Amino acid sequence: MTRAFLIVIDSVGCGGAPDAGAFFNGTVPDTGANTLAHIAQACAEGRAEEGRSGPLRLPVMDALGLGAAIRLASGDATPGLGAESQGLWGAASEVSRGKDTPSGHWELAGVPVPWDWTYFPEKSDSFPPDLIAEVCRAAGTEGILGNCHASGTVIVNDLGAEHVRTGRPICYTSADSVFQIACHEEAFGLQRLYDLCKAVAPTLHKMKVGRVIARPFVGDAAQGFTRTTNRKDFALAPPSPTLCDWVQGAGRTVHGVGKIGDIFSMQGIDDVVKGSDAELMGHLHRLVAEAEEGSLTFANFVEFDSLYGHRRDVSGYARALEWFDAELGRILPRLRDGDMLVVTADHGNDPTWTGTDHTRERVPVLVAGRGAGQAGLVAFNDIAASVADHLGVPAQGPGRTFL
Repeated sequence: MTRAFLIVIDSVGCGGAPDAGAFFNGTVPDTGANTLAHIAQACAEGRAEEGRSGPLRLPVMDALGLGAAIRLASGDATPGLGAESQGLWGAASEVSRGKDTPSGHWELAGVPVPWDWTYFPEKSDSFPPDLIAEVCRAAGTEGILGNCHASGTVIVNDLGAEHVRTGRPICYTSADSVFQIACHEEAFGLQRLYDLCKAVAPTLHKMKVGRVIARPFVGDAAQGFTRTTNRKDFALAPPSPTLCDWVQGAGRTVHGVGKIGDIFSMQGIDDVVKGSDAELMGHLHRLVAEAEEGSLTFANFVEFDSLYGHRRDVSGYARALEWFDAELGRILPRLRDGDMLVVTADHGNDPTWTGTDHTRERVPVLVAGRGAGQAGLVAFNDIAASVADHLGVPAQGPGRTFL
């Protein structure tokens, strides 16, 4: 029996989305955005020297076909990448009408989103009064703070002291279909924050808002405030069975790593581990050693997106890519005969682009354990069909296997 490891390096797009012009960062369309190619170019030009230096070095992923996948997706040059591939590689396009986490992950798991998400487009006074009133009732407060589009790290520092003083939750959104609530873990209480998010999530899900996100933080006005790793997403459940359900329904085990459990509302997932990306990598190493025959391990590494993409930190993003590549180099030799490992992404977040939002891009598809060659230009949901094919599990979605 075989095993599968599906690893999503969050936001690591490779450009070339055919419909990028229909998606925007502010007033600027995403046409031309390319997370990987632009990071490689910045590194080659000496514009990503904080904590690292020189060209972008990703020898393990490049050997699996990363440079070739970027060229196939977009035609963009990627200095330092382009080795002869030793794996099966391609680039995938999304059909769901979003460039967000649930849309990307659901479709990677075989279920394109069949509806339009609800967004809060106003940059200030973003939320309707009846929603604010419901949050206040659930929180037991006379008001909220924020009510705007914001960077999570910035708004916590700006409003953290007032939140601690008044007890009012900090509520904010972005260009994604999200409602985020930030509260101090000690002054407000972590479980109280989770309970608040859980209480208002059904209303927001009925509105087709994809996620209510608990954003806990710690600190004080003197030292500053810092978000913790105790984030929790309360996501709308997928509209039909996903790859996780297909595998679990066949009597196999599904392990979630990172925010996978939240994204899929734990549907089709047996267990999940959370933590920083470094901690999650430790869990991935453990599962490569211990996961059952026939199992699926579905992992998300979010810090590429949350710490570097949204903050437009090119050096940080490059460091994270090089760290992941080195860790992947330690994992691949430990795979068992018959295992398949797939590295892909859910959307782009080009740190050289205007604004702070995700970017609409194709994503690389790098496959170890299934020989070498070109999978070509595929769809996100073809990845689910291919994983199911590898595991010998019937696929129920619209995707087609590229194996």
